[in-house]
Parts: sequence; C-alpha cells; structure tokens
Amino acid sequence: MAETSGTRVGIVMGSRSDMAAADKAVVVLTELGVESEVRVISAHRAPALLTRYAESVAERRIGVLIAIAGLAAHLPGVLAAQTTVPVVGLPMPGGVMDGLDALLSVVQMPKGVPVATVGVGNAENAALLAAQILAVGDPQLAERFAARRAAAARQILDDPANEGL
Repeated sequence: MAETSGTRVGIVMGSRSDMAAADKAVVVLTELGVESEVRVISAHRAPALLTRYAESVAERRIGVLIAIAGLAAHLPGVLAAQTTVPVVGLPMPGGVMDGLDALLSVVQMPKGVPVATVGVGNAENAALLAAQILAVGDPQLAERFAARRAAAARQILDDPANEGL
C-alpha cells in the first residue's frame, strides 16, 4: 500500500444495506493510500448523531465525505448543509425508480449547498472523486492517482483488439 497523507475520507451511509458500496469505495481508497472510515448514520432516524459527526470532521482529519443514500437520498444534502468539507453523493439503486429518484434528490441541491454526485451505485467513482479532491493538496496522492489513470489507459492500449491502430 502507498503511504498515506493523514487526511481521510469519511464514508457515511444511512443503512447497513449499503455496506457493499462502502466496501467497494474503501478498496479503491486503500489502493490509492487514502485512509477512510465508515459510519452508518441515518439522516432521518438519527439526525442528532449525524450533526455530531458533521461537527467532528475537522478533528477526525476528514477532508472529503462520501454520503451513500437511496430512495429519498437526503443524507448527502443534510451532511453538506452541516459542514464545509466537500461531499460526494453516491445515490443507490432501489425503490420504485431503481435509483433515479435517489440520483435526482442528490443532484438537485439548493444553491449554496453543493454536493458532487456520481452515477447510481458507482462506489468506485465516488472513491476516485474523493481521492482526486484530496490530491489537489497532496502531490504524492496526485502522483498515485495519475499512475492509476495511466495503468487503466495502458490496459486499453495494450488490448490485442487495438493492435495496428
């Protein structure tokens, strides 16, 4: 594993049912040498706990938050409203619209409370975006991020189907 910078990503989900997505994000962050922590805190069932968590991000060395939410998907917005740390919303599939409702809830934040949003269920992109945000102030992480991108490009370039192009 690469050396960590000390700044972490906080991953918050409203329900344990989203743990598989959190695990996927942790894998990507670990590969990039970014520490993370995972919490289950419902914006609806435990709002006071969510407020305490949001108020503690600076002392916890959290530089970016990933908020995983489905259905009404209020968690990313509620979290973003309570901290100045960037929030990446990860809408999850499910419900009557299979995640479209969650996507729209996360992406349609009111002015002044931005939440970056990735595709429905795309935990890997949520982790990559969080790492990319942290990399702005961390040259070593920026190098690791660039190396990951270059490796992905090499896989395509080295594919025998692309020979002769």
